[in-house]
Amino acid sequence: MQIKTFTFNPIQENTYVVYDETKECIIIDAGCMFPKEEMLLIDFIEDNDLELKRVINTHLHFDHVFGNAFLADRYGVLPEAHKADEFLIQAMENQPKSFGVPVDIKVQHLKGYLNEGDTIRFGNSELKVINTPGHSPGGICFYSEKDNALFVGDSLFRESIGRTDLIQGDFEALVGGISKKLLILPDDTIVYPGHGDTTTIGHEKKFNPYL
Repeated sequence: MQIKTFTFNPIQENTYVVYDETKECIIIDAGCMFPKEEMLLIDFIEDNDLELKRVINTHLHFDHVFGNAFLADRYGVLPEAHKADEFLIQAMENQPKSFGVPVDIKVQHLKGYLNEGDTIRFGNSELKVINTPGHSPGGICFYSEKDNALFVGDSLFRESIGRTDLIQGDFEALVGGISKKLLILPDDTIVYPGHGDTTTIGHEKKFNPYL
């Protein structure tokens, strides 16, 4: 499994293109906002002869979904996320403004829902869905045991955790979910967050002041 990271939009969100030797790929948290960012994503997919199979979201805050409508229009692939975050789509047009980002965002509805224990399959690869609500009520992570990779969205950061002061945030739920479901993974698991640098489970066990 190979992972290409893009950092998009004014919030500096990490978008991941994940693919393998079959050339099938998925996109996790499509945050591309500007035409130049959209073209960077297209060029990477096309230059590597990739076939986009699924668009999946760790959660539905605006900075992680800017590109969902664009990808639906371009490739006919609709996004998937946890049902508990679906209410955020209804408020999508107002989300950026509440953060001082004056931009209109095209609302893109979901194709379907992702739940705890589901398996995301593409090519010869797969990711397991892990529920970690707290940053948002429908926060989820994607884990590949084979490749020691964990995509956590805004649930966990290097030596920090996601905000819980946003709508329906829950600090206790977030810390509990990370501790019970993520910190039990192998120490060498590489953590790919929604913002900032990668880390490892082992590092967070030792140095994360919230856990």
